[in-house]
Amino acid sequence: MDLELRHLKVIWAIAEAGSLTRAATGLGLAQPALSAQLKRMERSLGGELFVRGRNGVRPTALGELVLDRARVLVPAVTELQEEARRFSQERTERTGLPRFRLGGTHGPLLGGLVDRLATAHPSAPVTTYTSWSARELAGLLIEGRIDYALTGVCGESHPPASGRLVWREVATDPVFVMLRDGHPLAGRDEVPLGELAAERWANVPGDGCFAECFAAACARVGFTPDAVYETDTASCVHLVQVGRAVGLCRATFPPTTGVVTLPISGSPLIWRHVIGWYPDSPAASEGGTALAHARAVHDQAAEASPSYARWRRAHPGEP
Repeated sequence: MDLELRHLKVIWAIAEAGSLTRAATGLGLAQPALSAQLKRMERSLGGELFVRGRNGVRPTALGELVLDRARVLVPAVTELQEEARRFSQERTERTGLPRFRLGGTHGPLLGGLVDRLATAHPSAPVTTYTSWSARELAGLLIEGRIDYALTGVCGESHPPASGRLVWREVATDPVFVMLRDGHPLAGRDEVPLGELAAERWANVPGDGCFAECFAAACARVGFTPDAVYETDTASCVHLVQVGRAVGLCRATFPPTTGVVTLPISGSPLIWRHVIGWYPDSPAASEGGTALAHARAVHDQAAEASPSYARWRRAHPGEP
């Protein structure tokens, strides 16, 4: 893992809070997600950054070294980003042309949004940036490096940086399960989560609370997931196709050869698609346009999934 500015901000936030729990609250993260992120940074830097104790955390010698650099770099880069944002805003105001720099987590809606915006605004530049991290996308919005972020959050969780960004809900979906075609449960209309207790699982990574929500849903029906392969979407699909795992997916996941997607009985896991932008950016004036296109893309994706289209007809008005 390469160290990035967002990592320095996290380390600084932990040091300022003096506690992983308080830092997680300030950063809008679940505490286990922050702990996992800190461990990845410590592995990358070659040692512990904080000593943990009953009264919180304090920096190690390595942590102090990193913090010394962070106290110089973070304000300097933040100032540069603010200047760049002002320059970009002035340029957009001069030309009068909209632009759509889209950020997104890996999912089925980003490509459709690009297509609709490029069709509706043929003279406007449309570019994309993808990341597993909704927090990274929020940071890019604040820094002025992207105009809109299309991402999602689990259940009733708040999107990152909710106090600084405008977030609008695109749609709310149940989370489905992916099974190989020919799996004993593939012919069902829906699958009770408990009947998958013996399975191994595949899912894409993220920095929200979804992993904790999934573990809690499994615990409520009496089991702990045997193993979770956290990997990219193509690898998740492959593991399902060869019968190595079952996968969790958004209900809008497109039809795929060798894979069946089915609702989980009772919809124990919910995914909210959201789109966000920085309120003082030029993009804010086109936020309603981007939201309307994103909602249209979601409706198209939902109807293109036979299992989700059936579920929606059977559960009108439900997420």
